[in-house]
Amino acid sequence: MLFKDEAAAHHFFANISYYRLKGYWWDMQDDLQNHIFKKSTYFEDILDRYNFDRHLRLILFDAIERIEIALRTKMIYVLSMKFGGLWYLDASIFQSATLEIKGNTKTLHLHTLDELQKEFNRSQEIFIKDQKYRFPGQDADAWKILEVASLGTLSKLYKSLNHQLPEKAQIANEMGLNLHNELSSWLEAITYLRNIIAHHSRLWSRSMVKTPLMLNNPSGAWFNNGLTPVQIKKPFLLISCLVYLCNEVTPGHQIKSKILSLFNEFPSVQVYKLGFVNNWKNTPIWS
Repeated sequence: MLFKDEAAAHHFFANISYYRLKGYWWDMQDDLQNHIFKKSTYFEDILDRYNFDRHLRLILFDAIERIEIALRTKMIYVLSMKFGGLWYLDASIFQSATLEIKGNTKTLHLHTLDELQKEFNRSQEIFIKDQKYRFPGQDADAWKILEVASLGTLSKLYKSLNHQLPEKAQIANEMGLNLHNELSSWLEAITYLRNIIAHHSRLWSRSMVKTPLMLNNPSGAWFNNGLTPVQIKKPFLLISCLVYLCNEVTPGHQIKSKILSLFNEFPSVQVYKLGFVNNWKNTPIWS
């Protein structure tokens, strides 16, 4: 590896671990076994990739926040207006299929309630402390307890609702999707992405374990020629989904413009490593 400024490189290696940076230079090697770099491989180019990835994650975290708050709000409003403030406890509106987690066989609904209660118990929000003080031992209304629920818990709670429930479809529609199972898969993928970002992990050249379903999105073909199976597993698809959802829940947002500005700031960074397709700027979702 070559260095334009070795003194600065010492500083970065003292503050960014070797294996954190390694993921950004893996494809710059001619010999992976002996770790021989291609000619003209500069540490500064790797640092550009690292900084690009860090800034991208911050932009995406902003998008996820907007989507999470919108989802939480719609679940509170739509379901509370129909079933009352304690709807989340009503087993009749949830699926009855069971699953085993850590040796405990329960419905997904009951497993999710356990997580929701843990989040409620450890919350230090003033309104939660007030709830515990004024109504000890009583269940909190949805507009309180769901405010301290994680995105993962919200996603599981939504997924475990009965599929035939009109309100489940209504929430998906208000998020801009036609099908509730599409929204469930998007939320699972977004939760996975959020966890990557929360742990400051690499998006660059990553294959995503969770990918969003694209069965019947309301805007028609997002990508002019579709996506290959490999491209579907790259961050590009999920990033596009974030842009789409933000278009629906926060009109006038700047997520897309911030991403485009970031690409202009780092022109040497190869965005195809994130799965961005040829002519992606001309696709319907990005044009």
